Amino acid sequence: MIEFFKTSENNTFESITEITKGCWINMLSPNAEEIRLVSSRLNIPVDFFKDALDDEERSRIEKEDGNVLIIVDFPYITHDEAGFPIYETIPIGMIINDECFITVSLKETPILSDFKNNKIKGFFTYKKTRFALQILFVISSYYLRYLKQINKKTDEAERELHQSMKNKELYTFLSLEKSLVYFTTSLKSNKIVLEKMLRLNHLKMYEEDKELLEDVIIENTQAIEMADTYSSILSGMMDAFASIISNNLNIVMKFLTSITIILSFPTMVASFYGMNVALPFEKSPYAFVITMCFAVFLSAITTLIFWKKKYF
Repeated sequence: MIEFFKTSENNTFESITEITKGCWINMLSPNAEEIRLVSSRLNIPVDFFKDALDDEERSRIEKEDGNVLIIVDFPYITHDEAGFPIYETIPIGMIINDECFITVSLKETPILSDFKNNKIKGFFTYKKTRFALQILFVISSYYLRYLKQINKKTDEAERELHQSMKNKELYTFLSLEKSLVYFTTSLKSNKIVLEKMLRLNHLKMYEEDKELLEDVIIENTQAIEMADTYSSILSGMMDAFASIISNNLNIVMKFLTSITIILSFPTMVASFYGMNVALPFEKSPYAFVITMCFAVFLSAITTLIFWKKKYF
């Protein structure tokens, strides 16, 4: 799918139907015909589009024949079979051409929706370098937003785990830790690209653009630090709660074993007095009461010993 947008001369943002100078071309999972159309019209290497559509492509910036390709990873949310949210990352390509600005991605993202709905302050399609930096800033902001959501879900799982001995919450922790690994890896790759943009002269930047790029680097660095911190906390919590669950299970097993031992004395006494041999008190009319009292006495003594040893 291809969409065309343009900021007109009176700074009105609108959707258009064809490629014009200064427009924004948004390509969402384009087919081969759509790629050839834009590539031939703007003289952009086809590999630029194919690299951006590779979900395993690393973040990077390169320049060829006056065209600049920036590939970074952006975060998105999917859901597993149980409906639990899973946070992953996928590449997005930004191609800066003399005539147009092109974005290429495999999945729809709310990051670009903010631009399509004209919610970004100071956004103009013809200011291509500024547009790329604004996208990078919004991507970093979404990383921070999703990291806060991960932290919130970690707290919720922790509260549930305090009252549970099931594996469900540990699986939740494992899923969140996996998301944090994806985020950390992608953020560090994005940081390398941002530093190269600041160091190299692939893009023409004014002083305001450099300040915006520095803000993007700060946001990205903050996201990396948050991801590392949350990952360390989550890893420690998983180890701690795994030990707690194991300890709770041991307590339950100790309690059940103690109950089994206590209940075994009445069974043992009844078994002895059920033998078909001569037994004490067998002629007494109080034989049953004496037997039961003896069994209760043994169980009570055992219970008292276990209670003092804090087996309960």
